[in-house]
Order: sequence, then structure tokens, then C-alpha cells
Amino acid sequence: MKLELVDAKKWINLFVEKLEKNQTDLNELDTAIGDGDHGTNMKRGAEAITAAFEKKDPENLSDLYKATAFAMIQKVGGASGPLYGTAFLDMSKAVKTDNLELGDLLQIGTDGLKRRGESDTGMKTMIDVWQPVSDALKVNKFDQKVIDNALENVKNLVATKGRASYLEEKSKGHIDPGAQSSAYLFESLIEIMGA
Repeated sequence: MKLELVDAKKWINLFVEKLEKNQTDLNELDTAIGDGDHGTNMKRGAEAITAAFEKKDPENLSDLYKATAFAMIQKVGGASGPLYGTAFLDMSKAVKTDNLELGDLLQIGTDGLKRRGESDTGMKTMIDVWQPVSDALKVNKFDQKVIDNALENVKNLVATKGRASYLEEKSKGHIDPGAQSSAYLFESLIEIMGA
């Protein structure tokens, strides 16, 4: 399945809404294993995305993902801004000449996360949501259960990357805030795909 510009715009706008609505929840998750500001940071990114789209309505998929990337890089603090930014920037480059299947496109974003964060699955990061979603999309088996299972898996992991890694075993039993904000991204995608 491929996302065309109209639906891709709806996807990112829905993600923005979810980030704004769930700011407090994301901050609470981050308070448990981080510095408590993931929700605030992501809301700042969400507002920047909206402002970027209002300033110049993206005319193609590449522009859309690029505007999303730069809004995240410029406005989201901590590691999340550069990570989300890298994923969307890589996706932007990938669709410049050809619209890709969603599974392949998200794999490019996931690979960007791995490269930028020097991490992989199993380290209790947003990659633990991105990779299962990419895999499921490639075989047309993507649904809410994929996201729920990914979050459950993240909860049971011990963090070996990022701020939560300082907590070692104590990080177990908590959902990584970046994984949760990624879940909002992909829940928004489900809504668009079902529309």
C-alpha cells in the first residue's frame, strides 16, 4: 500500500492532534524513566509542524516529510527531535522520485533511527515500535495489535540506550516515551488506512 499526498497530510495532522492531546501522558511516562519533558517537547514539535504547513502547504510527499523533519529537528529538544527528524528526512529523500510501499518507506525511516541513535531493536527505544510496524506493513498484517504488542514488548525490556539506560533493571515495567509517541504516529496511520 502507498500513501498519496492527501492521506499523508491527514496522517501527519492526526499525529499532531494526538501529540497535543497526550502531552501530559507522555510527560508522565518520561518522568518515570527520563527527565519528564517528552510530551512538552513533542507538543512543541507538533505546533511547529502545523506552522510549517500553514506557511507553505506541501505540494508533494517529499516536501511534506521534509517539513515534518525540520519542524522536529528545530523545535523538539533532547534526542527525540534529531531522531524523528532523521526518520522523516530519510523518508523525504526516498519519495523524491518514486512513491514507495509504506512498509519500505517506514523501513527507511527505521534505518535512519538506527543509524542516528546507534541503536537497534531490543534496546527499549522508539525503534521497538517502528521496526514491528514496518515488518507488519510489508506483509499486509498491520493493525492495532501490532502496536499494542510492540508497546507491551517495550515495557518488559531493560533500557540499554538513552537516558533510561541509567536506571538499568529499574527501567523494566515502564513504557519508553519515544515508543509511545511513535505508537501515536502509527495509530494515526491506522485511522487513515481505515478511512
